[in-house]
Amino acid sequence: AAERRAAGARLGWMMMIAGVAIAATGAGRLLDPFAPARLLTVTTGVSLVAVLTTLVAIWRVEGHGAAANTAEVEAKAPFLLALKQVWAEPDARHFTIFIFVSMLSYSAQDLILEPFAGSSFAFTPGQSTKLSGVQHGGVFTGMLLVAVMTTLFKGRAAASLKGWVVGGCLASAAAMSGLVVAGLGQLHWPLRENVFLLGVANGAFSIAAIGAMMAMASQGRGSRKGVRMGLWGASQAIAFGESGFVGTILADLARALLGSSGSAYASVFALEAIGFVGAAWLGLGIAFGKAAARSSEEPGLKNWELNMKVEPCLSSPSPR
Repeated sequence: AAERRAAGARLGWMMMIAGVAIAATGAGRLLDPFAPARLLTVTTGVSLVAVLTTLVAIWRVEGHGAAANTAEVEAKAPFLLALKQVWAEPDARHFTIFIFVSMLSYSAQDLILEPFAGSSFAFTPGQSTKLSGVQHGGVFTGMLLVAVMTTLFKGRAAASLKGWVVGGCLASAAAMSGLVVAGLGQLHWPLRENVFLLGVANGAFSIAAIGAMMAMASQGRGSRKGVRMGLWGASQAIAFGESGFVGTILADLARALLGSSGSAYASVFALEAIGFVGAAWLGLGIAFGKAAARSSEEPGLKNWELNMKVEPCLSSPSPR
């Protein structure tokens, strides 16, 4: 069951990335020759397709539900106490920080990559939009590569989640360094190829991290899986939310200080490369997929759980 959950999570991410790549490539083709009215038409069309596709995807997705299982009873601790227990586990805590650092580096260039291509390489709006499709096509390729390798070489070094996570972060740092070179005035730099390789590296480490997350959810206290997943999901969401804002602010500040758009973008790419190196270093210290030692309990915690009165409930509660 755990392996199916990990495979399902990976498949969901791959389908999301494939959708982004297809949408960006299609919209980019329709934007040229660029005109404001054409932009409005394309944006409206993409939005309508997205809404209709979403409605079809969620149609009757809930079904009729399963019969309640009154036999399953779980002791539910207060949320803050459960969160404290999970944060006390070294691997869960380190993985939370790893997710934040790696995803911040992953997404910080999202809102500046297209303006960078336009200002430094004279890309049209359509070409720069298609560049996003190139990147996400690379992400999908990296995800597919890891899925194939971990399936064909299961149990061998080539299927190591830690190897793919750490290696993917280091490869992402190398690809980001290429964008730094491009920003420093290398107008003949193969930008599309560099962006595609960045996507491959991003996809490799991110899909391996998803597999590791599903495996690590059951490490430590068995009844805290939901809290771990929620903590890691929150770390990812906060990083995604902050990354675009932080990237654009840093680019504007660097442009004001350096007086050059290319150098400003290069400075942000350099910080992202450093972030990926830091994420790789954090990944080296995490026991991916390995049973972690139970964390030490606070005084009185064990007695609180043993003395807790457990009452039957009509439906199985969500695991924590």
